[in-house]
Amino acid sequence: MIQDLVIYLLYMGFAIGLMLGMATLFTWVERKQSAIMADRIGANRAYLRIPFTNIKLVAWGLFHGLADGAKMLLKEDFTPNTYDRFCYNLAPWLAAVPVLLVFAVVPFGGTLIPGELLDPLFPALGAALREFFGARSYSMQVAHLDAGILVVLAISGIGILGTMLAGWSSNNKFSLLGSARAASQMISYEVTMGLALLSLVVSYGTLDLGAMVRGQSQLLFGALPAWGICLQPLAFVLFLTAAIAENKRVPFDLPECESELVSGYFTEYGAMKMGLFMLSEFIEIVVASALLVTLFLGGYNLPYLGDGGFVFPFGVSWQLPHLAVVLLQVVTFVVKIFLAGCFMIQIRWSLPRFRYDQLMDFGWKFLMPLAALNLVATVVVRWLVLRG
Repeated sequence: MIQDLVIYLLYMGFAIGLMLGMATLFTWVERKQSAIMADRIGANRAYLRIPFTNIKLVAWGLFHGLADGAKMLLKEDFTPNTYDRFCYNLAPWLAAVPVLLVFAVVPFGGTLIPGELLDPLFPALGAALREFFGARSYSMQVAHLDAGILVVLAISGIGILGTMLAGWSSNNKFSLLGSARAASQMISYEVTMGLALLSLVVSYGTLDLGAMVRGQSQLLFGALPAWGICLQPLAFVLFLTAAIAENKRVPFDLPECESELVSGYFTEYGAMKMGLFMLSEFIEIVVASALLVTLFLGGYNLPYLGDGGFVFPFGVSWQLPHLAVVLLQVVTFVVKIFLAGCFMIQIRWSLPRFRYDQLMDFGWKFLMPLAALNLVATVVVRWLVLRG
């Protein structure tokens, strides 16, 4: 149906715009947060000059992102003398595209009813929408899949191929060592992430991310939001740690640490190919933040906000039009992602780097057993609850 096509094209445009926009914003946030941590002034050199004047628009350093993009596009596309052309060119795309696809199963709002969207604020436009869409309703999610968590794990695993191919195809020993580190690190911490997610699956009894978020819209003890962090606090810590390790950032940046491997698996890349690796790193922050918000921080839920408006525990309610509810849910989701991403960036500038043996010991000897114990405890508690 043409109506469905219109809605899902809008969803895809929103999802891509959100990821690219937030990734660009996080490049600025990282500069600013690192400057604050180092007690210096940062990101204030790039500017736009107003023509025929000496007025420079600095805008808090926001133009540095534009300058970075222009620099990547205009640089020489250098390639090593001996390399595997096909794999070398394919690797950046294998690193970036799977990250973009993961967001497809993440719900960024509740239920959208286009026919009621503009009522009663704009009656004429609302009547036109009702005539076109009828009584159709849509979950605010690009791909509504029952096995959403399995899709997340399957697609995110493809990103490992990009780092391995990049290191191997460059024909550089530092790149190869970086890719070997990246592959072993990502596989190791994916075990912990999978076990933490299984604890959530047992708690909510579903693999559907949309159903998990709806489950978090309930209240505990009549007032406390039933967010995943309240039900699974240990799984939250484990998932956050594994997500930062999968992102290959400090304190888990062994695959690309400059002091040992120059830039690791993408040492031999330049211009926009290196830009794709850098961009995928910041998109990973957005996607990891979106998953963290969806699984543990209530997703698009604002406490006490339902489909018809606010319903507070002490019996007071506040009715809102459908458009206001949709906007509040989407804005809540975006703000939560931004705050979660800032927290991850703050961790980078707060902790020292692991040694590689410490990194592997931490993953296999501490995090993985802890995640397994949390899963066993969750299964026992769930069995006792179901048994009554």
